[in-house]
Amino acid sequence: MNLVIIDYGSGNLRSASKALERVKNPDSKVYVTKDPEIVAKADYLILPGVGAFPDCKRGITTLPGMIDAIRENVLSRGRPFLGICVGMQLMATVGYEHGKTEGFGWLPGEVKRIDTNLKIPHMGWNELTIKVPNHPVLKNVRQGAFFYFVHSFQMTLKEEKFVIATTEYGGPITAVVGINNIIGTQFHPEKSQKMGLAMLENFLNWRP
Repeated sequence: MNLVIIDYGSGNLRSASKALERVKNPDSKVYVTKDPEIVAKADYLILPGVGAFPDCKRGITTLPGMIDAIRENVLSRGRPFLGICVGMQLMATVGYEHGKTEGFGWLPGEVKRIDTNLKIPHMGWNELTIKVPNHPVLKNVRQGAFFYFVHSFQMTLKEEKFVIATTEYGGPITAVVGINNIIGTQFHPEKSQKMGLAMLENFLNWRP
């Protein structure tokens, strides 16, 4: 089984790959790659993201064939996809960080700066409020478990049915989203210790 982390010049690639190595099946192999051919054949696809929305989108689109490879694998073949932090935000229709940038359009919504009087970026450990407790990727993740967040922008979805979990930071913040074979986390599961590793293991056992 091929577990592929997309390398587009952004993201905690080393942290993500080390976390996957800890929870994967011994017969599985973790690839960190810029090669769209490997991405197109992935059994599980992970898109990390650190930095600004437009920079991450630009990083992906400048890799020839990468957008098509992701769409083919995720939307046509139905392979499980995990977006982390900005990797999750890119699933939205549009982002408004440093101007307007189109996202993948997989989920109807926007990415805007967090509207709060609290310190920005939102950085540190926050509790999860699970809205869809029976989601397979949240198996054995307890209500109120803490996960590690680092972000200044948040995803706001037009339909609540796509929101799997939230957290609180001067108001509700979208923390986990999903549809069909696609899931995204605003927090970093690879940096969230026991509960984060549990989520990654659940993701690798997911058969949507």
